[in-house]
Amino acid sequence: MTPDDPLLQIRGLKIGFPTIDGLVMASDTVDLTIRAGETLALLGETGSGKTVLGMAIPRLLQPNTRIEGEILFRGRDLLSVSEREMEKIRGKEIAVVLQNSGTSLNPVLRVGDQIAEAIMLHCTLDRTDADAAALHLLRAAQISDPTSTARAYPHRLSGGMQERALIALALACSPSVLIADEPTRGLDPVTKREILGLFGEINQDRSVLFITHDIDAAATIASRVAVMYAGEIVELGPVDAVLTAPAHPYTRGLLASLPERGMQPIPGSAPSSLHLPTGCRFSPRCSCAGRRCEREHPELIEIGSGQFARCLVYYDRGS
Repeated sequence: MTPDDPLLQIRGLKIGFPTIDGLVMASDTVDLTIRAGETLALLGETGSGKTVLGMAIPRLLQPNTRIEGEILFRGRDLLSVSEREMEKIRGKEIAVVLQNSGTSLNPVLRVGDQIAEAIMLHCTLDRTDADAAALHLLRAAQISDPTSTARAYPHRLSGGMQERALIALALACSPSVLIADEPTRGLDPVTKREILGLFGEINQDRSVLFITHDIDAAATIASRVAVMYAGEIVELGPVDAVLTAPAHPYTRGLLASLPERGMQPIPGSAPSSLHLPTGCRFSPRCSCAGRRCEREHPELIEIGSGQFARCLVYYDRGS
């Protein structure tokens, strides 16, 4: 595939969780494309729907989740394939680095055994070859003593080492798509830089969906960025354009909240997924909102070369 080919396409994706109070919409009509060999960062506050979107792709959400739309991988809708077929894709073609490395690894299995088992499951190697491949992956994940790490239980490793082990586990069968959910959360600055450097090497061979609330991490690793708010993509475009000339008030608010930009938090809080505003979902927190914003729900429209925003101000400009 060429770099411009859409390896993964999400079309009109709606994700809801039934509760006694009603349907909680975690994702609402999301459209997103990840090209071959691209790293796309998915930014947003906690609760914006980033993790749910990431877990929907390999179908890791609970069975009673209500999902509509399409998730196309190499043109095939993952929402339509059987669970047996999905088991062949999950891990081998699409892998996940789960959030919270300390609880994502099996605490009763040695790290090397976990990686070797994943290799034997998807790559049909015998135990000896799988063990050797596990050591190779740990070494590729920048672990200086892969033999000792392979023999260790997860609780014996530091947070950074656990994260590297998770990455090695995810890469066990050389997947085409890697979904990484907050892989730098809770890491010290030095370890964070090392993990980002590792991802920089990883994305030379595969596509990466990098889910994060860390704007600096997104700026370091991604070529494009999608900003999510209240279950919607509110801005999308090249990372330099979005982070240097943000088009949506929410993106501007995220940047203004950074310490180096004055640490000015966005007022208020995100709306409940049970009671979303009728118009623009950001309007209750937006200093530029008018009455029209309270009534009309904007679509995501192109405002420049490859940059999209969900804001009524661009309708008035004839975009």
